[in-house]
Amino acid sequence: MLRNRRTELLTAFVLVAPFLAVYGWLFLYPTFQMIEMTFLKAPLIGEGKWAGFANYAKMFRDPVMRIAVLNTAYFVLLTVIPGTIVALSIALMVRRLKGFMQSLILAAFFLPYVLPVTVVYVLWDWMTNLQFGMLQGPIALIAGEPTNIWRTTGWFMPGAAILTIWWTNGFSILLFLAGLRNIPAELYEAAELDGATRWQMFTRVTFPLLWPVTVLCLTIQLILQLKIFDQVYLFAQGGQTRATMVMVQYIYEQAFQKNNGGYSATIALALFVIVLAFSLFQFQVLRVRSVK
Repeated sequence: MLRNRRTELLTAFVLVAPFLAVYGWLFLYPTFQMIEMTFLKAPLIGEGKWAGFANYAKMFRDPVMRIAVLNTAYFVLLTVIPGTIVALSIALMVRRLKGFMQSLILAAFFLPYVLPVTVVYVLWDWMTNLQFGMLQGPIALIAGEPTNIWRTTGWFMPGAAILTIWWTNGFSILLFLAGLRNIPAELYEAAELDGATRWQMFTRVTFPLLWPVTVLCLTIQLILQLKIFDQVYLFAQGGQTRATMVMVQYIYEQAFQKNNGGYSATIALALFVIVLAFSLFQFQVLRVRSVK
């Protein structure tokens, strides 16, 4: 039995070893290198000098860093929960359709998700153009006049949030639709026989059974939106980049534009810790809810 146990362990190690080697080479080693760089005053490539906790002290005193953190948090508030609610609402409506019409509407909602960010940028830059943009009508009703939302600080983040929800919600819609299809129809029939309204069916049957999918969508969206960069970087070009700065954009600026490898690594590590902390928190919420 001992020999068989050793054989099983050896076989398991041989099978897992390639993955561990690649994981260590492509993730663990760069991570340790990045952590080491946070203690150095160094360029992005090349030798650096030991700086201790100077980069961390600088990060906590940096006013631009505070703006980047607040803008990132604001963007997350505008996108994660609202985007998940929109995706769930659309999935509930699409589920009521049948056959070809359901496939057509679902494809229409999913199409933006497969578009590259450059195409999304060109589309929305055209639709919000101050001279001929088709969205300037609704914008003028709210603002009182045609407004270049990408050059107006108060409009920039809400505009980027609406763009992002439109762009990325297709995947969440698919997840919710898959979850809805896994709910047995007998539960709705039993609830209908008991005289339950549609709202009661949703709150007592649909949403509790969709809770794992909801937390999954929230977690995916949270991680994605904390790393917001592309759309903010593209639309902020030539404008007030400091006022709309987000964390990944600040990392990019410090690393590739100012060649501050040590300080950019410190900001990147802070973002990594934030993403990890929120992911673990949401996992704990799911576990507690599942136990109940």
